[in-house]
Amino acid sequence: MIPVLQWTTLAVCGLVAIARIPSALRGENRSVFGIFVLSTLAVLLSIDVSYKVIDAWLGSQNYANLLLRFLIYGTVLLAGYRIAKAFDAATSIRLITGPAGRAALAVTGVATVVLFLLADTAGSATGLSGLPLRSPENASLICWYAAAGRLYPAFVAVCILPATFLAIRRRLPWAIRAGAVLLTVAFAALAAGSLFPLIPPEANYLRAVINYTAVLSLALGLAFVWISSLMAKRARSSP
Repeated sequence: MIPVLQWTTLAVCGLVAIARIPSALRGENRSVFGIFVLSTLAVLLSIDVSYKVIDAWLGSQNYANLLLRFLIYGTVLLAGYRIAKAFDAATSIRLITGPAGRAALAVTGVATVVLFLLADTAGSATGLSGLPLRSPENASLICWYAAAGRLYPAFVAVCILPATFLAIRRRLPWAIRAGAVLLTVAFAALAAGSLFPLIPPEANYLRAVINYTAVLSLALGLAFVWISSLMAKRARSSP
């Protein structure tokens, strides 16, 4: 099930990114194109086969995982801002781009790098699962590193969820409301990432399900919002 979800998510993100190339070349909503490019790269780095190939190029020290973390931060930042702007959510925009948002991003970024450098991460392991524990201290560092990686996505999710949820009930075109539903699911899944430590080891597959549900719902939600904008343009241009 997980491989199907992984490759489906990669295909959706990649195809939408390709479909957005013409409008990006015209200078239209390039940040949205950037979201899909970053999402595609992030999903690629979360798949075992491609992760190990890329990490081998980087020295087999799991630097690919560190790169993945920052791809996720960039995706979440761009997506949160663009979605808040699309739904005219001034409070969400202020939280994401204001002092609180900048502080959350800075703290998360610094903590991610410091904890990664302090930990012994030798040996490629997708998601850092299966690495030898080596010592209780090293295991704790890796756990804290993983926790730091969930901090900023959860922050942006909490900021944007009210805007997407309220948009579902507003009198808007069906495509925007469908997009709002999917985006609500996406950010709810991102927020749920902060609860990963509560998932028992025998149900670890739920982490992958939640992560890919977030990415897939985000991609499809943005695609529906884009479709709605295309429909609006056609309606204005038709005689």
